[in-house]
Amino acid sequence: MLEDGVLTREEKRLIIKLASALRLQPEEPAYIYEAIQNKQSSRSGETVLPDAMRAIYTKVFEVAIVNASLSKDEFRVLAHLRSQFNIDDEMHEEIEHELREMVKEKYDDKDVIDTLMDTLRDSVGLVGDLFDSFRKKSNEGDTR
Repeated sequence: MLEDGVLTREEKRLIIKLASALRLQPEEPAYIYEAIQNKQSSRSGETVLPDAMRAIYTKVFEVAIVNASLSKDEFRVLAHLRSQFNIDDEMHEEIEHELREMVKEKYDDKDVIDTLMDTLRDSVGLVGDLFDSFRKKSNEGDTR
């Protein structure tokens, strides 16, 4: 999120959701932000189990699509999170299906549903492409 030196409003929303889903203490996001800004190492956190990874990714993805117009920064965050949590194409499709069903159940307004579904449909391809890009970099020896 800080790669371009700018923390957008959309990225902040995703950070808040990610911190909540990871059950971070209130001071931890600021600690991590400061460590990154100062190019310092940070202490390790708790290990995230695979089931939790899927749930966390789903929650962050949901927050992103509810915005109804995903920015490139948000796509990059989702792709990076997908890479870090080893969310493969099959699992991503399952999550997408769950989110589609959630959107249909949660919203009564057909226009809202159509907008969110279009956003979700558009996001799947772009997040997948970015994920493949991250995966390729990792295989070439770059650090994540």
